[in-house]
Amino acid sequence: MNTFKFTLLILLTTFLMGSSFAVGKIGLSYSTPLLLAALRFTLAGLLMAVIVIALKRPHPESKRNWIKMLIIGTFQTAGVMGCIFLSLRTITASESSILTFTNPLLVVLFGTVFLQTRYKLYQWIGVLLGLVGVSITMGTQIEFKIGILFGILSAVFWAISTLLVKKWGLFFDTWVLSAYQMFFGGLLLLLSSFILEKPVFILNGNSLFILLWLSIMSSIVQFAVWYYLLQKGDPGKTSAFLFLAPFFGVLSGWLLLGETLYPSIIVGGLFIIIGVYLVNRNFQQKNNQVKRAL
Repeated sequence: MNTFKFTLLILLTTFLMGSSFAVGKIGLSYSTPLLLAALRFTLAGLLMAVIVIALKRPHPESKRNWIKMLIIGTFQTAGVMGCIFLSLRTITASESSILTFTNPLLVVLFGTVFLQTRYKLYQWIGVLLGLVGVSITMGTQIEFKIGILFGILSAVFWAISTLLVKKWGLFFDTWVLSAYQMFFGGLLLLLSSFILEKPVFILNGNSLFILLWLSIMSSIVQFAVWYYLLQKGDPGKTSAFLFLAPFFGVLSGWLLLGETLYPSIIVGGLFIIIGVYLVNRNFQQKNNQVKRAL
């Protein structure tokens, strides 16, 4: 893949990832948080399910594997996205995106503790820098907001789902897994909405546009582009650019919502961006290429 095409696609997918926080916060003007998340992912999952069925992608044959997809959807979609939309009620889109995208740092911590995975020194340096960034970003809060807890929980659920996908992912077609985990997670969010809140969705042109943008552009298109890059290029190189997502989250919060860019958010965000880059970057491959050249 040529550099121009790779750059264009990586900017598109990380922009869609990051900007969804600001768009989601705008959507809360028309809907309760869990219902908006439920509608987004039920619709996205349903559309993707139709696509994978039409393309005759291989589906799980055992009940156990369907249950595994349900578990992944519980953490990845219901847990992560439910917490994100709940966090947006009380904290800014910038803060929510920064907290959520600390998940690669938690993957290192959880992978070490629960799976005995061994990581490189530079990845642990990335974790340390990320934690410092979170402390700087949130350390200036005068009062604790419940949205901070939901933002942290979204990162925790995302890290858990990442480890589950690493463990079980070989059992599934990637596109089938994505479709059904979104659909199952969306249904769980819909159930949670009716249990935990009084669901409201004000249907008009603006709310419909926001819902379709979140469902199609920020879910289906974003996922399709991201996995296209992972499959066609170097996964290590591609994953390293995940640090752009919180950058676009902060930028879109400022542009779309007029959120103030406090020095603590800028400095803390930079630490987290560098930390995420180090955690995801595969320097080992580059070192091996240099050794072969010598």
